[in-house]
Amino acid sequence: MTRATAVRAVLAVAVLLASVVITLTMSPRLGLDLQGGTRIVLQAHDSDTVTADRETTDRTLEVLRQRIDSLGVSEPTLTRSGEDRIIVELPDVQDPRQAAEVIGRTAQLSFHAVEGPGTGKPETGEPPAGDSETEGTDGRKKPPASDTGPGDLTLPDEQGRSLALGPSRLSGAGVDDATAAFDAQGGAGWSVSLTFHKDAGQDWKKLTGEAACHPAGDDRRRVAIVLDEKVISSPQVDPSVGCRVGLPSGTTQITGSFSADEARDLALLIKGGALPVPVEIVEQRTVGPTLGAAAIEASAQAALIGAAATALFITVVYRLFGALAAVALGAYGVISYAALVALGVTLTLPGLAGFVLAIGMAVDANVLVFERAREECADRPKRSLRSALTTGFQKAWSAVADSNATTLIAAGLLFFLGSGPVKGFGVTLAIGVVASMFSALVIARALTEIAANRRYVSDYRGVNGIGRPGAVRAWLVRKDPRLFRRPLRWLVVSAALVAVAVAGIVVRGIDLGVEFTGGRLVEYSTSRPVDVETARDTLAAAGFKDAEVTTAGDGDLSVRTGKLDNDGEHALRSALAEEGGETKKVRDELIGPSLGDELRRNALIALGVAVAVQLAYLAVRFRWTFAVASVVAMVHDVILVVGAFAWLGRPVDGIFLAALLTVIGYSVNDSVVVFDRVRELWGANRKTPLDTIARRAVLQTVPRTVNTGMGALFILAALAVLGGDSLADFAIALLIGIVVGTWSSVFTAVPGALALERSAKAPPPPAPGRGKGTARGKARTVRRDPLDNGARV
Repeated sequence: MTRATAVRAVLAVAVLLASVVITLTMSPRLGLDLQGGTRIVLQAHDSDTVTADRETTDRTLEVLRQRIDSLGVSEPTLTRSGEDRIIVELPDVQDPRQAAEVIGRTAQLSFHAVEGPGTGKPETGEPPAGDSETEGTDGRKKPPASDTGPGDLTLPDEQGRSLALGPSRLSGAGVDDATAAFDAQGGAGWSVSLTFHKDAGQDWKKLTGEAACHPAGDDRRRVAIVLDEKVISSPQVDPSVGCRVGLPSGTTQITGSFSADEARDLALLIKGGALPVPVEIVEQRTVGPTLGAAAIEASAQAALIGAAATALFITVVYRLFGALAAVALGAYGVISYAALVALGVTLTLPGLAGFVLAIGMAVDANVLVFERAREECADRPKRSLRSALTTGFQKAWSAVADSNATTLIAAGLLFFLGSGPVKGFGVTLAIGVVASMFSALVIARALTEIAANRRYVSDYRGVNGIGRPGAVRAWLVRKDPRLFRRPLRWLVVSAALVAVAVAGIVVRGIDLGVEFTGGRLVEYSTSRPVDVETARDTLAAAGFKDAEVTTAGDGDLSVRTGKLDNDGEHALRSALAEEGGETKKVRDELIGPSLGDELRRNALIALGVAVAVQLAYLAVRFRWTFAVASVVAMVHDVILVVGAFAWLGRPVDGIFLAALLTVIGYSVNDSVVVFDRVRELWGANRKTPLDTIARRAVLQTVPRTVNTGMGALFILAALAVLGGDSLADFAIALLIGIVVGTWSSVFTAVPGALALERSAKAPPPPAPGRGKGTARGKARTVRRDPLDNGARV
């Protein structure tokens, strides 16, 4: 065993052991689409006096956090997205009506005189809204705080003691600013300073002056600051303030045993009430717990079945080395899962699909290496197995790096340009690419190098799997088909396929999902079977004449409408329950029209950026003719996939966009492998016609294309069969994309490059190993075999 092999083996064992420990001791973070719950996206809007920017949105978020906490939701999550959006995630909340009502109201901040200790049960109702009665969380009707007489409003203070409060003497609109400050010189610690507008400052001075007439320590010397009928602070007026004198606006400080965070939070809450920002619900998604559990179970089954089929396939094709690659594939699964858990990545439904898909794509690098090693053994039969394997890794590195780079570009675009759960797909795909590189170039290489040193493996070429050429390649070499004698005919075939796809888009149209059009899509399960026509008639009789009803899943009903609020959805569900008995909501998606337009626009931008970025990368790595031909093939694949969905009547939504961007990466990946071989062969045979070079390159790379495609097809077929409606469209899009991508990399990209090269004036690429500064005729340094010490006799 060489030192390099030993280092790889030790590194592989260390990473694998750490991954096993993480897998056994840590649990993944599940997104709401897997654990069940409600996700609400809020859009902040400018008011007459306040601009909805980052700062005011943060204040609104803190106010909303207090409101959500009052609902008793377990572990809610509130985060700001961009400058003016707030994402609220409520696990296990299946009926979002109350949450949406609480979130949608503007903050109500008020200042009250304390009348004394409370004698009754503290009020815990909802905050007031205007002058009308409001309904609290307990369902009771309550008058607004401003109309409550002295002593009638009873609320707990910060320590839980009941206080009887007088009517509101000052609203949050009177607050000019609230800031947290640390008094290092006076030793008072953290405090919150208040300033008021002119008229409000006089009201504050009067309120504190009245409170100062009571003795120190008396509850009546306190002033209660109430946000949404919750006391956030009730400070005592300082003993130095005289009766009827009060505190001027600019000298008011709330002191106490505050920590830095407590002081900042209190300042944010007070200032947030003073600067309310109206918010609008632009997106709302609810997923039932059974749907997420079913998706996890289906994905796990698909991963196991697909991985087993992939492992069996590469073992049959590459025998012992294929079996070792299958072991590395299992290690890849553990490592990538541990990376997801350790990094705290939220696993969403598209992300779960990306994790499963990456298992099938992880064998790509191994297949590239093994095919190059087979070529080395065929060219020099007496060469040692270890030497051929090492050369295979060296010569495959360029194609492995380029193909994985294009996939990482697609993953990056998914993360930066995708929305919601689709971002999770980009993250898991990127982690999968990095983990697959490690498993192929470290784990699989260490295992195969150790095996290659064994005499039995080296001597019996039929056992190791790379000592003899594959049956497919041997047959192709023997037949030697003249594929590109007339390259334009292949372009005509591709153009005809594109015409069929465009006809489907024009004739059938694209069924844009609710994510891109706006509206509401709800999926229900009923205890009694209800056919589509009966459900449609029932909803029409209930006033929902425009509702589109289709089947979904195992006898479930999918209802799509235009604008429909939460009360309307409740009425719609009640109408279905009259026919279907107990009706449960399985999935609910509400997208506002403005967000639908934005997501549709962003989808087009994502596709445009994907084409531009891939073109730029390929132009740097290859000749411009190769880059343009690859991008043309990529656009060809995108049109065919979209056209196929149009003919099939399948919906086009965010998950479809994730699949389409993955198809782009896969298409370019295949083209990169072919053109990398063309560049190598052309550089070594500069006087050979390019069409001959292209034919040889295609025949040499077809086994790799077929073998890696089979690994992904096994996984996707399992997802399409077992994944249900939530993953079936994703799998179908990728199945179509892989098939057309394999076709286009050979019969669209290569003929396109040949056609472009006829008008190109650039010389052939340099010979392998010759840099731009190598003098003509100077002897080229020959790379020595790693096992050759240079001794000669």
